Amino acid sequence: MAGHSKWANIKHRKAAQDAKRGKIFSKLIRELTVAARQGGGDPADNPRLRAAIDKALGSNMTKDTIQRAVDRGAGHAEADEMEEIVYEGYGPEGVAMLVECMTDNRNRTVSEVRHAFNKHGGNLGTSGSVAFMFHKQGRLQLPEDVTEEAAMEATLAAEPEDIQALEGGGLEVITTPESFGRVKDALLAAGIEPEVSDVGLYPDSYTPVAEVELARKVVNLIDMLEDLDDVQNVYTNAEFDDDVLDQLD
Repeated sequence: MAGHSKWANIKHRKAAQDAKRGKIFSKLIRELTVAARQGGGDPADNPRLRAAIDKALGSNMTKDTIQRAVDRGAGHAEADEMEEIVYEGYGPEGVAMLVECMTDNRNRTVSEVRHAFNKHGGNLGTSGSVAFMFHKQGRLQLPEDVTEEAAMEATLAAEPEDIQALEGGGLEVITTPESFGRVKDALLAAGIEPEVSDVGLYPDSYTPVAEVELARKVVNLIDMLEDLDDVQNVYTNAEFDDDVLDQLD
């Protein structure tokens, strides 16, 4: 869990830095719009939209920009042609990967995703080849000074799935996608602000990556996929050793 958590933190900081340069705003806006289109414009009744709004705010997107994207989605405008697709594949040494996309051109997207896998020693798999290894959860990492007792007391009524201690220190609260917003609100009401929070796909088990060159290949594949305009999120069951991550460029 320690390696995974460190990688999650690195991705969170990278996303925040990219957002300042406007590199991921288009993807966030797309997610906001589609989430509102599918589940309505009220985040209280739409867990996916609530998670998208939290991610957008965490990336320094203004509330006005968020609201405009939500309004477009709720009005079924400018997003109707977008199609959601999840591609499954294996990276170097059989690391499992899921790639969430939103696209108006399926042929273009699959071609670009396949090219990325092929270039970095992976291969695109068939539907169902990887998805069974992952399930959707909300996860909230708490500051190290928060005790398990305090976290349980704050979230009990909101019904989290679990509270786990991280090897590197601190706690992680695990929720269903539907209860993510309630749990986060309960933590904030108790004066506990999560350091990292998101709803995503998480593997049931992890594949250790302890070699620097292998880790670099996997990270390069993830980076290339994330740089594609149609790719929203990339998930992997790779667990990177702390020392290996420290040696990556």
